[in-house]
Amino acid sequence: MAYVLCDKVKELEPYQPITGQYKIRLDANESFYNMPEEIKTEFKAIIDKLDFNRYPDPTAKKLIAAFASYYDIDPDTVTASNGSDEMLYLLASAMLNKNSTVIVAEPDFSMYGFYSFLSENKIISFAKNDMLKINADELIRTAQENNADMIIFSNPCNPTGCGLSAQDARKLISSVSALVVLDEAYMDFWDQPLLKEASQYDNLIVLKTASKAVGSAALRLGFAVSNKTITTALRAVKSPYNVNSLSQELGACIYSHKAVLDERRDSIIKNTADLYKSLLDLKNTYKLPFDIAEPCANFVFIRTGLAKDIFGYLLENSIAVRYFGNAGALRITTGSSEENSELLKAVERYILEKYISGNR
Repeated sequence: MAYVLCDKVKELEPYQPITGQYKIRLDANESFYNMPEEIKTEFKAIIDKLDFNRYPDPTAKKLIAAFASYYDIDPDTVTASNGSDEMLYLLASAMLNKNSTVIVAEPDFSMYGFYSFLSENKIISFAKNDMLKINADELIRTAQENNADMIIFSNPCNPTGCGLSAQDARKLISSVSALVVLDEAYMDFWDQPLLKEASQYDNLIVLKTASKAVGSAALRLGFAVSNKTITTALRAVKSPYNVNSLSQELGACIYSHKAVLDERRDSIIKNTADLYKSLLDLKNTYKLPFDIAEPCANFVFIRTGLAKDIFGYLLENSIAVRYFGNAGALRITTGSSEENSELLKAVERYILEKYISGNR
């Protein structure tokens, strides 16, 4: 008899990001900054000294120390992972029993639900309000009524860019017995982090990544910060050599350049604010059917019935943004000032050539 795939995977399709060559890529929430030449020079020296024939440090001690120093936290509360995705899968599979109840917010990062599905957990979708925000009291009630084992959401949210205040997050954590996972991948762009408080709670894990503000998506570096009991468990269930030597060494180098990272983060925040304001100006000037969420992250989220048409028009003009067909929305990552200017010109051309002319 031939082997047959199990039911939970036989209908799955591989993740399909936008592929191809585009002049401007604003679809993946990456930093528009590459590494400066002085850091690249340090990279070359690191590569020359790397023992490629040896396994990586299983504790990622040097990397964790640099990460912890940058954020001013205790390295003993940090676990490094092969991107946040590895950590998300570990949380869903190793930190919960089978058939545990996991609450995910909607809309939010789809992989939270996906990894919970693969781990055969019971998934409850918690709907955000019309302003795309989490009502903390309602989430607490939902968790208590369903005896939730884990609550997970991004803060600020991907894809909406909206956030839950630190005060409301603390209220949530203190009001439930569930493990609360706050994915603070975009919190570098906002001022409501709980990262430094993570070790104070018995039920909190804060996730961080080097792929956004740090501008190191290619290295696939993720981090979980929690109390020492949970940290010990996470270090026990991860793969022994989960973060490769090159990523460890280059990551430690990058996090040591605090001034560079802070300057670039501030630049990204400014560019995002400028992009948001410019899109609002277009909306108001042309009376567009745009619902634009005020961003707390490095992107702008727009709900509009024109989303599909604008997405296609931008691709034709070699500009890639993210289209969410089920939500009728666009997520536009902030680029450099020049990239944002080109994007805005293209959107305005669409308005003049397609939208206004088509509504005469």
